[in-house]
Parts: sequence; structure tokens; C-alpha cells
Amino acid sequence: MLQFLHSVKTFLKSDDGPTAVEYAVMLAFVFLVCVVAIGELGTTTLGLYTTSLQEIQK
Repeated sequence: MLQFLHSVKTFLKSDDGPTAVEYAVMLAFVFLVCVVAIGELGTTTLGLYTTSLQEIQK
């Protein structure tokens, strides 16, 4: 357990800690953008299919 705590302490003191946090924030932002884009694409596609179905049923 002490070895693990020492490793964490060393990691946080080095420059890699802030860099890892920056990458994690960027990854979260990219994930959020992807989720929003997929949601919008799904809504648009549903609208197109609904319109097509209404035209076919006329």
C-alpha cells in the first residue's frame, strides 16, 4: 500500500499529473460533443423517416 501511495505522490509531483488532467478534460469534451452530435443526427433522421412515411401513406 505504501508503494502505491508513493507512486501516486510521485505522479502528482511530476509534470505528468497536470497533463493527464488536461487530456482527461479534453476527452470528456470530445465525448460530450459526440453524444450531442449523435443525438442531433438521430433526431434529424427520425424526422426524415417520418416525413417519408407520411408522403408514402398519402
